[in-house]
Amino acid sequence: MSELLIRNACVIDPLNGINGEIMDISIRDGRIVEEVSGNAQVIDAAGCLTLPGGVDSHTHVCGTKVNFGRYMSPEDMRAGRTARNGCMHVTSGYSVPTTFGNSYRYSNMGYTTLLEGAMAPLEARHTHEEFTATPHQDMMANTLFDGNWAIMEAVRDKDVRRTAAVVAWYLKAARGFAIKLTNPGGTEAWGWGEDVSGIHDTVPNFEVTPAEIIGTMIRANEVLRLPHSVHLHCNNLGVPGNYQTTLDTIGLVPDLNKTRQSLYLTHVQFHSYGGTTWRDIDSKSEEICKAVNNTPQVTIDMGQIMFGRTTTMTADGPMEFKLYMLHRNKWSNHDVELETGSGIIPVYYFRKSMVNCVMWAIGLELALLTKNPWQCLLSTDNPNGAPFVKYPEIIALLMSKKLRDQECALLEPRTEHHVPLFAIDRELDWNEIAIMTRSAQAKALGIRDIGKGHLAPGAEADVAIYPLKTSEIDPSTQYQQVIAGFSRTKFTIKRGRVVSRNGEVIVDGANSTIWVKPKVPEEYNLSNDPDFVRKFQEYYTVRMSNYPVQDVYLPRGVCIETEADL
Repeated sequence: MSELLIRNACVIDPLNGINGEIMDISIRDGRIVEEVSGNAQVIDAAGCLTLPGGVDSHTHVCGTKVNFGRYMSPEDMRAGRTARNGCMHVTSGYSVPTTFGNSYRYSNMGYTTLLEGAMAPLEARHTHEEFTATPHQDMMANTLFDGNWAIMEAVRDKDVRRTAAVVAWYLKAARGFAIKLTNPGGTEAWGWGEDVSGIHDTVPNFEVTPAEIIGTMIRANEVLRLPHSVHLHCNNLGVPGNYQTTLDTIGLVPDLNKTRQSLYLTHVQFHSYGGTTWRDIDSKSEEICKAVNNTPQVTIDMGQIMFGRTTTMTADGPMEFKLYMLHRNKWSNHDVELETGSGIIPVYYFRKSMVNCVMWAIGLELALLTKNPWQCLLSTDNPNGAPFVKYPEIIALLMSKKLRDQECALLEPRTEHHVPLFAIDRELDWNEIAIMTRSAQAKALGIRDIGKGHLAPGAEADVAIYPLKTSEIDPSTQYQQVIAGFSRTKFTIKRGRVVSRNGEVIVDGANSTIWVKPKVPEEYNLSNDPDFVRKFQEYYTVRMSNYPVQDVYLPRGVCIETEADL
C-alpha cells in the first residue's frame, strides 16, 4: 500500500465546485481517498495552486503522420535535444518531438491525460506502439471515419443502426476511443481528383453529403452510448469565408445527450474566417461565438496559433495541398485505403503577415467571446497552430489584457481593422483556466466517471502543483509569473506517484491506454456479416483476421464498455 498526503494545497477543482480552498489531498494506491494513515509520505504545497492533472482533448503526438512529420523535417529534430539523464530517455524535436520528449514536456506542465486527435484504424498498431513510449500520460485515440466506405454506404442507405454497427466494429478492432470526422467526405473526394466545398455537396461515388455523414454519425454515436461525442474537423478548413460552413454545421446539431455535448468542434480558429480571398480575410469569431453561446450541445476548442515555426499535419489531405500551393514548402500526402488520408507541411507563422495575425487574434477571441468556459477548451491543435509548450503563454494572454495589448502593438498594422480582439477587455480568472485545461476537457471526453479531471475521493490521483500563489499574483499585470508558473510544476503526480519535480522527470512511467468497446447484439456483429466480410476481402490489402489490434499492444489497456441501444 502506498500513501501520499498533500498538505496546504490551494485547490481549484471546478467539477466539484472548489475554487481556491486551502485543503489537504489524501492519496492511497493511486486514488484520492478521504484520509490516509500517519505513515503517508507528505508533500507541503505551501499554498500553491493545485489542480487536477491537465487533460489535452486534441493533440497530435503519436501515429504514422506524426512520425512522418519527424523524419520529414530533420532540422526540427535537431532542436530540443536533451541527453539521457537518470530515468529520462534522450529526446529531440521542437514542433514534433520524440514520444519521450512529448511525455516529459507535458509532465513538466502538469498534463497527465492526452487524446490523440486522429488515428486511421488501418494504422492503429503504430499509434499504440507510440502510446507505450509516452510513459507519463494516459492515452486515447480519436478514430477516423470521415472517408470510411462502409460508413458512407450506410449513411447513403439512411441506416443509423448499420452505421453504428460499423463504428462499433472499427472501434473494437483499432482499440479506439471516439469517432473522428475530418473534412467528412472531402478527403475521399480528393482521392478521386475532386473536392467538396460545403456540407451539402455530394461526395463522388457515394451519393452522400458531409451534412448527412455528420448527422448520421451523431445519432450512431448516441445509439452506441459512447463516452465522447462525435469529434469534428469541419469542412473547408483554412479557407476565407469558411465561417458560413461552420455556422451551417452548428445548425445541424441535435441535443441528444444530457451529460455532455452532442458535437465537439475542434480547432475552430481555422474555421472562423470571413472574406473571399487572403487579401480581405477577416475574423468572424463574433458570429461563431454567438452560435456557440446559443447552442449548448456544442463544445469547441480554440486551435490557437502562435508566431514561429511549426509543422502542420492533418487527415484533411486537400487542405494540406492548398497550404502547399501557398507556401511551396516541403509537402506530403498519404491515402489510407478505404478509410481516410493525411497531409503534412512545415510552416512558419509571421507577425508581418496580416493573414497570420488575423489567425492569431481569432483563437483568443473565441476563448474570450464564448460566455461559458465549459464550451471553449484551450488547444493549439498541437502542433498545427503551435507546439503545446506554448500553452502557458496562451493562458497568460487570456488572463491579461495588458499582455494582449503589448502583443497587438507588434502585429501587422492593418490587423486591427480585421479583428475585434483590440476592443475585448475580458480577462479570464484562475477558475476559468482550470475549466478550460482539465475539467471541461474531462467532461467533454466523458472520462470524469473513470476519475479524470477532478480531485474528489475515488478519482485517479493525477495532480499538478504549480509554483503560483493565486492570492499574491495579479495575472493581469504579473503575466510573466503566470507563464513561468504554468511552464513548470513544483510537482506533477501521476496515479499517486511524483513523476516530475521542479521541471525534472524523476521516475519512469507506465501509462494506460483508454479505449471503448461498444457491445452490440449478435445480428449487428459485422465480423459475421457476409457483405461486410466480402467487401473487406475485395478492397483491403490486409486480411480481416489480421486487421484488429491485439491486446499485447495495450499492456495497460483500460476498456470502457458501453451497451448499444440497438
